[in-house]
Amino acid sequence: MVNAVTAILQYVMPLVYDLLTEMEAYLWFCSLDAASGFWAVMMTQRARNVSAFVCALGHFEWLRMPFGLKNAPMIYQRMLDNALWGFVQPKGGWRQFAEVVREAEARPQRAHCEVPATGPDFMNLPQSSRLVPTKFNAARSAHNVVEPFSQLVNSPDADMFLTGEPDESSLVPVFDRRSFVDDICFGAETFDVCLAMLDRLLSRFEECRISASFT
Repeated sequence: MVNAVTAILQYVMPLVYDLLTEMEAYLWFCSLDAASGFWAVMMTQRARNVSAFVCALGHFEWLRMPFGLKNAPMIYQRMLDNALWGFVQPKGGWRQFAEVVREAEARPQRAHCEVPATGPDFMNLPQSSRLVPTKFNAARSAHNVVEPFSQLVNSPDADMFLTGEPDESSLVPVFDRRSFVDDICFGAETFDVCLAMLDRLLSRFEECRISASFT
């Protein structure tokens, strides 16, 4: 039902058959495959609401991009294109963005420590605040409260695809070209050159906070 009403994302995808014919000239090659696959892409609040489903066990929402969505391959390919060329620079640069991420991750823990559960501080609270909520009210309140990290994911600062294309940045392309769509494989004349290129690629993934496995 979701795919039936979803407009297809116009994004260029590589053709495997065209790439296989170009690999005959290479002696050494390495294929790239993300360790988490589609699960590396966080779902926005709107995408969570649209892709939610109900079954016999209850109501469920996807926190990370699942398989089966019409635009999932294009979004995943676009994420890799931006990672291999360079992400759109967030406001303030990557260092400030990393600080915002760490602050968002630490905020729930601080809020949990500041809530008095027992003792004199708890007894001084108003009577309405000391009432133990029912299971329904607690679940409803938890659903309405958006965690800080989800707020960051849904904010414009975390949107890497404002323009839909890899943007110019201070990062140097790993494969000496702008787009990664033209070729999903990279090669080298010698094995040492291939390893050196792989080291640069691993450094880029560490900088962009993307986990990947190589086969």
